[in-house]
Amino acid sequence: MQFRLRLSTEAKEVIERLAKHDPKKHKKILKTLGLMEVNLRHPSLKTHKFSSLEGPNGEEVFEAYVENKAPAAFRVFWFYGPNPEEITVVAITPHP
Repeated sequence: MQFRLRLSTEAKEVIERLAKHDPKKHKKILKTLGLMEVNLRHPSLKTHKFSSLEGPNGEEVFEAYVENKAPAAFRVFWFYGPNPEEITVVAITPHP
């Protein structure tokens, strides 16, 4: 199933900041977001539920890996919706 991504303001700011200051990490994030659009179950995403957060309306939040086995590895936090076939990226941040 293919999804359309909606990015929170915070996620957009992180992407813009990394484009200027860390192009290598920026490229990894764009690759991750591209995989999320076409295949949320791609093995490299290691997608799983993240129980410490919930969406603005109580949605289940999931985590996808941007990096693995790296110091402060980046993760993408997202939930399904608000519309069918959409996912909302709430945060892109180093692993909490």
